[in-house]
Amino acid sequence: MTSTDQTPLRVAVIGAGGRMGSEACRAVEAATDLELVAALGRDDELSTITDAGAQVAVDLTVPSVTAQNVRWLVEHGIHAVVGTTGWTEETLGDLRSQLEGADGVGVLIAPNFAIGAVLAMRFAEVAARYYDSAEIIEMHHPDKLDAPSGTARHTAAAIARGRKAAGLGAVPDATQKDPDGARGAVVDGIHVHAVRQRGLVAHEVVQFGGPGEQFQLRHDSFDRASFMPGVLLGVREVAAHPGLTVGLDGYLELG
Repeated sequence: MTSTDQTPLRVAVIGAGGRMGSEACRAVEAATDLELVAALGRDDELSTITDAGAQVAVDLTVPSVTAQNVRWLVEHGIHAVVGTTGWTEETLGDLRSQLEGADGVGVLIAPNFAIGAVLAMRFAEVAARYYDSAEIIEMHHPDKLDAPSGTARHTAAAIARGRKAAGLGAVPDATQKDPDGARGAVVDGIHVHAVRQRGLVAHEVVQFGGPGEQFQLRHDSFDRASFMPGVLLGVREVAAHPGLTVGLDGYLELG
C-alpha cells in the first residue's frame, strides 16, 4: 500500500514514550494518509503491533533492543523504519540474511532523518575528493547513549568513499603522542570528535582543509520536529523498497 491509496497506512511507533517517539506519534496522527494504530512504551508487548493490524512500524527505542525488535517485525511481515543507532556490521549482516527469506518486507535504518543532515552526508562525499584533510565534530545532548553518533559514522564512511574514489591516501596527521585521546575516535580513517552538552539536540560540523583554505559543512537540528519529514518519508516509501536500506538517501534522488 502507498500513500496514494484511499485507506490510510496503518502505523505503529515503538518507543512512543521517548522524545523522538512522542514526536513521531504526533507527526503520524497529523498526516491524513497515515493512521497511528499502536504506540508502544517500554513495557508493552510487540504483539500489540500485529493485534492492531499495523503495516509499518517505526522503531525509536535504544540500541540494546532495536535489533531484536526489527527481527520480530520482519518475522511478522511488518515493514520497519528504524531511527535507533548502535547497529554493527554483524547485526546488519544478520538482518540482510533474514530479509532474504522475507518476501517483500522492507527495512530502512536511518542514522539521521533530517533532510539537511542527509544532504550534508552526500555533499561530504563529494567534497572529500578535493581536500587533503577532513575531520568531523558531532554535538548532541548529554542523554545520548552512543558515541560517535550514527550520523558521524555514516559521514565518515561517505568521506572515506570520496577519498578512495579520488585516490587519496591517509589524512595527514603527524601526531605521535596522544595519551588522553585528544585527537578523538578514528572511523574509516577520519577523526571524529563527540561533544555531549546540555542544551544541544543534534549538530554536526564537517571540516575540510587544503592549502590556504578551509571548507565547512554544518547541519543543526534545534528541535526534534526537524526529523519528522524524514520519518514520514520513510514510512510512506519503505514498502516500495524491499530488503535493507541504510540511510535515508537511499529513498531520495541524490544521484
